[in-house]
Amino acid sequence: MNEASPVYDVIVIGGGPAGLTAAIALAATGARTALLARRAPYADNRTTALLGASTDLLERLDVWRRCRDQAAALQTMRLVDDTGRLIRAPEVRFSSQEIGLDQFGFNIDNRTLMTALEARAAEISGLTRYDDEAATIDPQDALVSIRTSGGRSLSARLVVGADGRQSLSREAAGIDVRRRDLHQSALTFNIGHSRSHKNISTEFHTPQGPCVFVPLPGNRCSVVWVSAAREAQRLMALDDSDLSDAAEKQSHSILGRITVEPGRNLFPLTIESPKAFASHRVALVGESAHVLPPIGAQGLNMGLRDAADIAEIVGKAMSTGEDPGAPQVLARYQAARRTDVASRMIAIDIANRSLLSDFLPMQSLRAAGLHLIGAFGPLRRLAMREGLAPSWKRVS
Repeated sequence: MNEASPVYDVIVIGGGPAGLTAAIALAATGARTALLARRAPYADNRTTALLGASTDLLERLDVWRRCRDQAAALQTMRLVDDTGRLIRAPEVRFSSQEIGLDQFGFNIDNRTLMTALEARAAEISGLTRYDDEAATIDPQDALVSIRTSGGRSLSARLVVGADGRQSLSREAAGIDVRRRDLHQSALTFNIGHSRSHKNISTEFHTPQGPCVFVPLPGNRCSVVWVSAAREAQRLMALDDSDLSDAAEKQSHSILGRITVEPGRNLFPLTIESPKAFASHRVALVGESAHVLPPIGAQGLNMGLRDAADIAEIVGKAMSTGEDPGAPQVLARYQAARRTDVASRMIAIDIANRSLLSDFLPMQSLRAAGLHLIGAFGPLRRLAMREGLAPSWKRVS
């Protein structure tokens, strides 16, 4: 352990989906890459709706073929106003065929995705894995020095912080974060049901937040039920039979008889954004860089775009002999992520606020906006394309 450690081009700290993807993508550029993360089974049964650009990235990294057969295609998305208010929005349907796609993306359980990512990472000779975690991170002028919990010393020209909401990497870089509590919580669980979902994801808008039924393989769906914190705790405390009945009622029985599967999770919702995405030889990806409520399936998809961007920028920099942690390289990453993340955060925040608002003019504006999207084809198709990937990302 006291031997001099190699100096890596990049060390990725954190082994969640965004961190693993970043490590694989960086190693694929030829950068000498290390991944510092504990090997641990994925902790819960949550799922992720991977939109088109995300599955394209995973395919390029030779990950998607390992888990594609265990994912369900998302071909139609329904938005249903279930607020019961005087002013309600019409139902809006988005069909992938309308923009020439077989599907918008795929819903997959995170355990399966993580297994595929871990398998791919283990194959890459240019990616060194340390089954440990960072104890200290010390950015210096030329390198970042890391001391692990196991006592190992590591160093790199660039650290990619994928270490979550309580990011040690972000703290070490001196990057402040803005946080806002939404006073809502998301209850997540999976269900079996008697009727086919027909690859339709249905989002019911309630006065306390959206409740989304997202297809899984077979007659199964994942459910993300957002509500006021106290109501979410009440739902969490229900036994499986009563929660099954509650979910069936909330779904208006469109899926037939519902049976809740074992395992559920409750998450307080916040919006969190850093004041910078990179500084002092540290670049942030995933929930180190942004935390959003689970609306519009943007969270992990944004994290995967973080991973793709940092890999592309580092790869190009190193091909011309640049230091991957140099200020000008980090500035490119900052520029690449700023508009994408800010625009998604603003859109999701407005959508959530407008749904929760009891202000009649706001309800009217929301209903009118959804009516326009539903009735005007070009606007609806624009919304679908922007939801999948930002237009400025598609140009290149």
